[in-house]
Amino acid sequence: MSRLPRATVWAWVVQLLLLAVLLAGVAALVGHAFEVLRARGIRSGFDFLLQPAGFEVGEGWLDYAAGQPFWRAFLAGLVNTVRAAVPAAMLALVLGTLLGIGRLAPHLLVRGICTAYVEALRNVPLLVQLLMLYFALTQLLPDASEAVQLLPGIWISKSGLSLPWPVTEAGSWWPHALEWPERTVFNVSGGASLTPEYLAIVWALGFYTAAFVAEIVRAGIASVSDGQNDAARAMGFTPVQQLRVVVLPQALRVIVPALTNQLLSLVKNSSLAVAVGYPELVSVANTSLNSTGRAFECIAVVMAVYLLLSLLISAVMNFYNRRVALRGWS
Repeated sequence: MSRLPRATVWAWVVQLLLLAVLLAGVAALVGHAFEVLRARGIRSGFDFLLQPAGFEVGEGWLDYAAGQPFWRAFLAGLVNTVRAAVPAAMLALVLGTLLGIGRLAPHLLVRGICTAYVEALRNVPLLVQLLMLYFALTQLLPDASEAVQLLPGIWISKSGLSLPWPVTEAGSWWPHALEWPERTVFNVSGGASLTPEYLAIVWALGFYTAAFVAEIVRAGIASVSDGQNDAARAMGFTPVQQLRVVVLPQALRVIVPALTNQLLSLVKNSSLAVAVGYPELVSVANTSLNSTGRAFECIAVVMAVYLLLSLLISAVMNFYNRRVALRGWS
């Protein structure tokens, strides 16, 4: 077996030492904070995470009841954060890519509409957009008894969005049919229902981030030299083929690093959902803080979770960036 170069070994040793010093410093600060809190008669520690929470989480995928411990309430909030961030990121990527391509379109009207969208949404604070969307969903739409049908089986009203959802038989893991929502005298029943709070945060995050993604895509496409397009046209490629086969694979080398920052910002901006009452991680932490008085601990949990989410996103995007940098799209 070949031995590692001495410089590489020393580099790893230095990094491990720096990590150990950093962890020791964090542990010392946390210990000092607990000592100060105890000296002032304030209960401290993370033992409260094992105690019954005593409050409900309004919605979400994780089964949770008020009698379950605080750690499960935080987990339910984390699941709700991911539940909002993932579809918002997908919306931002798709819409942002289309807008970025549209900003370079030869058609004046398409280019103008895309430019107006980007300039308007980039310069209005996200919280303002979130509140405007929530107001529109809860005040301007009709009541559930007068829900509007957008498409077959899709209804929207002040109560949210109802859409078809697969159902499974007892003891089976696979859906065997779709349950279609229907409007009744009082509301819309059946299918799946998405609350106005959930719709507001997903759409606000998606529409807002799409404006920044559009500029990243536009800059990435513009970084590809005109000679590449000329060569593609000389080979008989259509404009769509030029974009898909020649331009985008090269533009990704510029797009992906900047796109990583936008995905990180989107996940952290999801904490604004507390403004409209969506029970994500920060909302659960605020409720836990008020019921236990453990401010330091609740904030520490939120910081740790967002740090882990950010590191996970960075790791995935860096892995993808290395693949794009080496081989591009096939």
